[in-house]
Amino acid sequence: MSRTRLLLVLFGLAEILNSSSSFAQTRTVSELRSSIDEAVASANLPNAWITINVQDATTGTAWYQKDVGRSFIPASNTKLFTTAASLHLLGPDFRYETSVWTDGEVSGGTLHGNLIVKGSGDPVIGGRFSDGDLTHTFRSWADSLKGLGITRITGDIIGDDDFFDEDPLGSGWQANYLNDWYAAEIGALSFNDNCVDLTLIAQKENMPTLIEWAPFMTDFIQVDNATRTVEATLGITEDYTRTPGSNHFVVSTLVPEGRRETESLTVRNPTLFFVHILRDVLIQQGIAVSGLPVDIDNLSVKPFYPSSPLFSTFSPPLSEIVSVINKRSQNLYAEQLLRTLGAHFPAEGFVRGSAASGWASTMDFFRSAGLNTERLQLVDGSGLARQNLVTSTMVSQVLRYMFNHPNEDIKKGFLDSLPVGGVDGSLSSRMKGTAAEGNVRAKTGTIGAVSALSGFVSTAERTHLVFSIMVNHYTGSSKSVRNLQDTISTILASHGSH
Repeated sequence: MSRTRLLLVLFGLAEILNSSSSFAQTRTVSELRSSIDEAVASANLPNAWITINVQDATTGTAWYQKDVGRSFIPASNTKLFTTAASLHLLGPDFRYETSVWTDGEVSGGTLHGNLIVKGSGDPVIGGRFSDGDLTHTFRSWADSLKGLGITRITGDIIGDDDFFDEDPLGSGWQANYLNDWYAAEIGALSFNDNCVDLTLIAQKENMPTLIEWAPFMTDFIQVDNATRTVEATLGITEDYTRTPGSNHFVVSTLVPEGRRETESLTVRNPTLFFVHILRDVLIQQGIAVSGLPVDIDNLSVKPFYPSSPLFSTFSPPLSEIVSVINKRSQNLYAEQLLRTLGAHFPAEGFVRGSAASGWASTMDFFRSAGLNTERLQLVDGSGLARQNLVTSTMVSQVLRYMFNHPNEDIKKGFLDSLPVGGVDGSLSSRMKGTAAEGNVRAKTGTIGAVSALSGFVSTAERTHLVFSIMVNHYTGSSKSVRNLQDTISTILASHGSH
């Protein structure tokens, strides 16, 4: 082999090694477009609908467009619309208030009346922001009551969830979703993501597993243990059902010997769950309660509220809540946030605190972002509904608006909330070892035959881009679709490299 040919071979090898993909090295926008076209053609997704929109984040100049006018199901890319509108309208420093009231008098250590908890939609009461201590907030309330001299309550523990409407589910949610954590019921009072956590601990083969509860065993939930321990070499087979309209579960999961499996199961009536657990915690903390846990909807007469509450609890700032929504794709938080918009900015002709009111109240914001709202169809806040329909142009316009937002705190809150390729959130295991690692900030989205990835990337020459990739109706593997998304992200991140 000649010296010249050897150098050419070595140079080519170096190019391959410096790139995660044969499509990654482009110098011009025309070359980039060709590389993306080749990646799409090589993805082996013959039946899929694919839309791709890539724009300069600052100028809006189109770099690549494919089927950008067709409406697609966005899955969890819906959360981009929910969180962008919420940060813009409520502000990154917004905090939920949950207040504790009484309609009675205190004398001799006894509260002669009811204790009333008035919710405003705070989704985070539980362990996520208290180092996993699920009942931390409730124990702090017990301390506050004792600080007011209250050691006995003669009345009921009432949960007031009237800040939201009475629809506990997102529009269009499928019935087979409803046991799983990602389809938890929605309400203005929320505790532990409106789930009970059951940990199954395998024993000897062919024996039932042990079941541990979190926050603790409560008669609000009934569980039939039909589990079985199987050979250690087998995988876990999840199997649990909830009787419709009840909190009666049958858990039939098969757990390999030596393993533990935690299942988060949704509860019916989160408000009653909230006050039920609160009552139990108060009793555990030495406060006697004569009355029962009560949902305000079951009262014939609404409680009386004095001029001020006994005390209030405030959530972390909205920027931190939005980060959980986008990085972890937390559906309940997104749904709570949408109804919060519908309560704080009620739209004429809609039920206050409803999802429909939330979307109706945000239309001015979306129009200011350049969206054709006549074609924008959003029905829930999380993207679990298949009735959500958007174009990749709409997604890109929202992303561009937030990238150029005049309020730096709002911009930062939005960008920081997105998963980072190869680093954290739903992208923690993707794009590793590529130019996109640590460089792409994007929201994933996945439901049956739907996969999406939309966000921001900086090219090798430091041009900031927004992109939206949505794939619907595919019959191949989800892995193939994700590989295509990651390849395109790498092409964009590598553009201009030498």
